Amino acid sequence: MSGLSYSEETDKKNIVKLRALLSDLPPYCRDFFRGIEPNTQSRTRIAYAYDLHVFFNFVINSNPDIRSRCQTIKDITLDDLDRIQPVDIEEYMEYLKYRDEDGKEVFNRETGILRKISSLRSFYNYFYKTSRLDNNPTQRVLVPKLHEKQIIRLDVNEVASMLDQVESGDKLTEAQKRFHDKTAVRDVALVTLLLGTGLRVSECVGLNIRDIDFDNDGLLIHRKGGKETTVYFGDEVEKALREWLVIRRQKPAAAGSEDALFLSLQNKRMSVRSVENLVKKYARIVTPLKKITPHKLRSTYGTSLYRETGDIYLVADVLGHNDVNTTRKHYAALEDERKRSARNAVKLRED
Repeated sequence: MSGLSYSEETDKKNIVKLRALLSDLPPYCRDFFRGIEPNTQSRTRIAYAYDLHVFFNFVINSNPDIRSRCQTIKDITLDDLDRIQPVDIEEYMEYLKYRDEDGKEVFNRETGILRKISSLRSFYNYFYKTSRLDNNPTQRVLVPKLHEKQIIRLDVNEVASMLDQVESGDKLTEAQKRFHDKTAVRDVALVTLLLGTGLRVSECVGLNIRDIDFDNDGLLIHRKGGKETTVYFGDEVEKALREWLVIRRQKPAAAGSEDALFLSLQNKRMSVRSVENLVKKYARIVTPLKKITPHKLRSTYGTSLYRETGDIYLVADVLGHNDVNTTRKHYAALEDERKRSARNAVKLRED
């Protein structure tokens, strides 16, 4: 055992991955990633590295002058970037809509384009503010307008149906039922936990057995950015966890996963992807028209909590949002609903 927590182990792997990605980028990119490290997560920096790789490939392939002087993207200089104009950024956004990448077709919708432009803006801003670039073309282009999407969540009856299906598995395929016989108690505990606490999937898979405090009905959670907090759970979650722990304590975990609360069939700590697939498997049976992910279960919990309490600050705190405006944006429709319901709450004159 390394002695590192799940989040620390994940960060270590991401740091190694980022170093490999940086080896293919121009040397000055390392300065940028060192500069943003204090205020970003390791997985965010990896996403930035991928995005910059796409941009540099576009530059070397679309700019004849740079292509004539540079054999690889590592040869692109800051002087080259200083000569980039707003029209080049606009062409880049057009390029992002569809491109052929090593024989694979890649499409980007508004959110994908916006994310890549946001990465590029951060990159240019860093070198502009440190006076290593005189020009910042990313600030002089219009970015794609995002259209508000309906927040997808489970209705009350769908929550009950999903838990019933996780428990029984009677609508699974024959092949799925063979696995379900081995994982039913674990799956019930996992889905009940997600629906009953609003945990992020990464927080869920990062849980260790020792993080559970049944005396106070609490879980020690490692939030984004390394912050530790306690999330409390109700009787239904407690019952599901206790039933799973009876089985879990009898399982011989693989090396490095001895403390993990949730194990895969290979007795290793479950991954984020495996939980995502698990949730989708059961959700498709209950509500095939809704694309339900672990994050949608989180939204479902936040909706239920807000409806019961009407306290947007409590919802923000429980969900681990740093800014209550993030929470308010997600539950704006519910806030409006509560305002409308209160329209006759104050009487000006007796009837």
